[in-house]
This record gives sequence, C-alpha cells and structure tokens, in this order.
Amino acid sequence: MPGLLHLSPAFIEGIGGPELLMIMFVILLLFGADRLPDLARGFGRAMREFKKATSGVEQEVRKAMAEPPPPPSPRPVGTVGQGDAPKPYIPPSPSSPPPSAE
Repeated sequence: MPGLLHLSPAFIEGIGGPELLMIMFVILLLFGADRLPDLARGFGRAMREFKKATSGVEQEVRKAMAEPPPPPSPRPVGTVGQGDAPKPYIPPSPSSPPPSAE
C-alpha cells in the first residue's frame, strides 16, 4: 500500500466543519465536560515544554556553529598523525655513480 507509507498533513484538507464538530462531540462524550479544561490545560503545558526544549536545542546548535573549532592538540614525538604519510623513497638519480663497496 504505497499510500500509507507517505502520510503527510495533507489528509487534514478533507476535514471540514461538520467533521470537526463530530470529532469534538466524540471527545466530549469520551472525557466529559468537567475533564475537558484539565485536558486542554495539560495539552497547553506539553506544547509549551516542547517549544522550550526545541528552542534550547536550536540555541545550542547555533552556539556550536558560531564557535571556532579548537586548535589541534600537539602530537607526541615520533608518531604519525592522521593524514600524514611517511616520506616516499626517492631513488638516487642515474647520473650519480653507485656507491663503491670498498
């Protein structure tokens, strides 16, 4: 079912006034009139906490992006760091005489 794999908020476009009234009526029947304000208050608190957490994460990301990267730490003597390659072997040029075995 390819239609179920890609759900987007576009399904809300088909909900009109009568459908919203029916949904509200079912919610009223399920929870009762005395609990609806408590549910709405709890929903509002949850949304506030979610927005606060989202903005906190966003501020941390912006702060991290604004800071310059730390300088690289010095390496111990005699180690080859990442990206450093040993020096390649360069053979002697053919114009120079080979070393004698004397």
